[in-house]
Amino acid sequence: MRVRKTHQEFLARARVVRVATADAKGVPHVVPVCAVVDGGRVYIGSGDDARKVQNIKANPHVTVVADDYSETWDGLRGVMLAGTARLHPRGPRFRRARKLLYTKYPQYRSEAALEEGDAVIIEVTPTRAFAWGFD
Repeated sequence: MRVRKTHQEFLARARVVRVATADAKGVPHVVPVCAVVDGGRVYIGSGDDARKVQNIKANPHVTVVADDYSETWDGLRGVMLAGTARLHPRGPRFRRARKLLYTKYPQYRSEAALEEGDAVIIEVTPTRAFAWGFD
């Protein structure tokens, strides 16, 4: 599925997005994460023992949401991508996504380093998109 360019750009600018996962029984888990967008996919770094990673191993369906909020409710907008997740514990995709994350979030390298074998890159391939406030 192709995600509109304006929606990809919105996600790419977001400093924090939320990722929702569910375990094998369907119990949801939602957490804020740092993410990058590349080639229409969303990439997130994580410790390999994190609950979201364990959930993805049991159930690869995920949703990523970014939004702008205003107390006056003018300018509300957001993007939600539902899709499937794939885990990359090492390799070229791990290293490329890590480089993108380190570029967008310079503090990542020293505060939450992503090492091959100790961390994973979560790659989200969108299958559905929903956006509000763009038209």
